[in-house]
Amino acid sequence: MFDIIGKRFWFFLISGLVILIGIISLASVGLKMSIEFSSGSRLRLSFDEQQVTQDQIREEMVNLGYPEAIIETELIADGQGDFFIRTRELFENEKDEIEAGLEAKFGTITEKEFGDVSPEAARETTRAATIAVAVAAIGILLYVTWAFRRMPRPFHYGTCAIIALIHDALVAMGIFSILSGILNWQIDLMFIIGILAVIGYSVNNTVVIFDRIRENLTLSASADFETVVNRSLVDTLGRSINTSFTTLVVVLALFLFVGVSIQNFVVVLIIGIIAGTFSSICIAPSLLVVWDKGEWGRFIRWLPLTRSKA
Repeated sequence: MFDIIGKRFWFFLISGLVILIGIISLASVGLKMSIEFSSGSRLRLSFDEQQVTQDQIREEMVNLGYPEAIIETELIADGQGDFFIRTRELFENEKDEIEAGLEAKFGTITEKEFGDVSPEAARETTRAATIAVAVAAIGILLYVTWAFRRMPRPFHYGTCAIIALIHDALVAMGIFSILSGILNWQIDLMFIIGILAVIGYSVNNTVVIFDRIRENLTLSASADFETVVNRSLVDTLGRSINTSFTTLVVVLALFLFVGVSIQNFVVVLIIGIIAGTFSSICIAPSLLVVWDKGEWGRFIRWLPLTRSKA
């Protein structure tokens, strides 16, 4: 039988390093806010007469006096598609000036969408998104604790599930921050929806494993807790990996064929499915064992740097 739990300290170390890299990126690069969170205007255009690249539009926007503009594209066919221009909040005459400048440079254009988000609406959206994530986390903690109320220390199960969710969210935000710095991506409402979807997906996997732990503890009440947890992981390993793989295939198809309109949602899901599968198998059950055995100090002493100093 695979000794998954026996490698728990290595899992913690791997997660810690990934999260540390993400936190460094968040501190240095941060998350670039879209207009839903920072206010501004969003203009969707298509060019009728020639192929135009993002770099060409970005250069022209700088020439027109909008160096902060973010340019995204959604290819449809033959390398052509719609372009999304996100910039500070525009007045109607400023929008007309931008369109006139781009038309003079690249030929006839078609405006397909234009919208503004005021600073007040952006602040309200940010507050609502924060509340949604917090309520989801508290609800999951209460639900898991209640579901395992007949087990010894049911609060441990709920807390470990929440820690795993925080792990997934930090990994997703850290990697997205890196991608944001490289590709100039911004977080929008689709990003928040993606985070909430990751939370739901991850807790589902975790609860399945915890439920198998409960069943095996009921059948072998006198067995060593670490052994029971490891056997439960092995029992559910195939199910967890297969479910994650099939979901990932569908999400990758969305990423390849749907386009920029749900780009953030899909990218967060891809990162979250991978991180969530790892945390539900390797982090949440391992935390249960460490908590049960009181091994927090042992993990610190186990760390390679600590051992080398000793």
